[in-house]
Amino acid sequence: MIKSDNKKGIPTKMTNINKNTTYFFVGIKGTGMSAMALILHDRGCKVMGSDIEKYTFTQQGLENAGIKIEPFNPDNIKKGMTIIKGNSFPDTHPEIERAEELGLKIYSYPDFLEELIEGYTSIGVCGAHGKTSTTGLLSHVLGGIAPTDFLIGDGSGKGTPDARFFVYEADEYRRHFLATYPDYAIMTNIDFDHPDYYTGIEDVFDAFQTFANQVKKAIFAWGDDKNLRKLKASVPIYYYGTSDDDDFQAVDIKRTTAGSTFNVKYNGKDLGEFSIPLYGEHNVLNSLAVIAVAYFEDVNLDEIRRELQTFKGVKRRFSQIKVGDMTIIDDYAHHPSEIKATLDAARQEYPNKEIIAVFQPHTFSRTIAYLDDFAKTLSKADKVYVTKIYSSPREKSGHVKSEDLVNKITKDGDLIEEENMSPLLQYHDAVVIFMGAGDIQKYERAYEELLSHLSKKVN
Repeated sequence: MIKSDNKKGIPTKMTNINKNTTYFFVGIKGTGMSAMALILHDRGCKVMGSDIEKYTFTQQGLENAGIKIEPFNPDNIKKGMTIIKGNSFPDTHPEIERAEELGLKIYSYPDFLEELIEGYTSIGVCGAHGKTSTTGLLSHVLGGIAPTDFLIGDGSGKGTPDARFFVYEADEYRRHFLATYPDYAIMTNIDFDHPDYYTGIEDVFDAFQTFANQVKKAIFAWGDDKNLRKLKASVPIYYYGTSDDDDFQAVDIKRTTAGSTFNVKYNGKDLGEFSIPLYGEHNVLNSLAVIAVAYFEDVNLDEIRRELQTFKGVKRRFSQIKVGDMTIIDDYAHHPSEIKATLDAARQEYPNKEIIAVFQPHTFSRTIAYLDDFAKTLSKADKVYVTKIYSSPREKSGHVKSEDLVNKITKDGDLIEEENMSPLLQYHDAVVIFMGAGDIQKYERAYEELLSHLSKKVN
């Protein structure tokens, strides 16, 4: 069994974190950037940053920590600062140009992440889907057992004194995860996404293969993924799943409205029963990956069981509220595989309720690439509403419209606008799932306001 070099939480080597500088984040409200800023703040560093003035869900954590957020302005950049540049910002950004003029040290986000993980037992979680949920679950489990630093793609980050573990989300977009060299890696899947960057599945596989070559101790990969099965590495690859040829296997799976229960076998050895208050087959698999990593770090199985049972989820991943008789779910799903997993989880928790999907297509290139798959997967809901396509700074237009997706949906599909969410008022005692990686939450807020206004009228 592989054992940690860092059992007592003492860094094995000095890191390059400098407490005598101010770390300035260009694009501090980004999900990864805000999490990184919180880690540095917790480690006693001076932290501030800049971003757009529009409110984003990540800024509350920054404000609660007292981290100053300025509007973009080159005058923000001062002598003696260390600059961390968000992935969306070019070298021609005025603040970056000012930092260059002053001769400041400038890190990209991925390069600084490698600086952060030095000296800890590091676990990078990657995959086209499921990496945020799995990172959050692993952080929760390990953090309840030993001091753990974590960086999650929902904007959550934490630095802990004398941490033993560093758990982080390893993002494959533009091969950003190749800047890091973790002890362990969890690979949830390899799928074609980010068509604005990757040329096809072979290109995505190449990126994951390169990352696999950088892992120092072991890789834990989903066994049903044919591309993950093709990986070669100098470290052991342990597969997890529900098949007999998986190293870590979930058996006797029971899915109820209270969550999921399953037994785990490791190479035929029974590790016992585990329960999670989570829904959908994907959460069983995510939990299995977490159990595997913790097992190889000699974590007590009963402690793993205890921590799994108290996980509440991560931001924007199947987050739920009740308004009147309606259940409203907010989810980041923006790829057909993610939509399928979200609808599967909703069917498990609410088997007797109508499921209404409100979907915001994310980027024109992804909508075109997956138009048929989106239609097929969304048709698993009882009713589907599609919003305008969310464009990105890199891609403001394209040769596809939301109507093209609606026309392909075999179930009852329709368009919906933020200015008129009233079509949703016809449903009662049902589940409405808002899905998307853009600003889908503004549609959700508009619907919630309608429901609240209607409730006041009735009362």
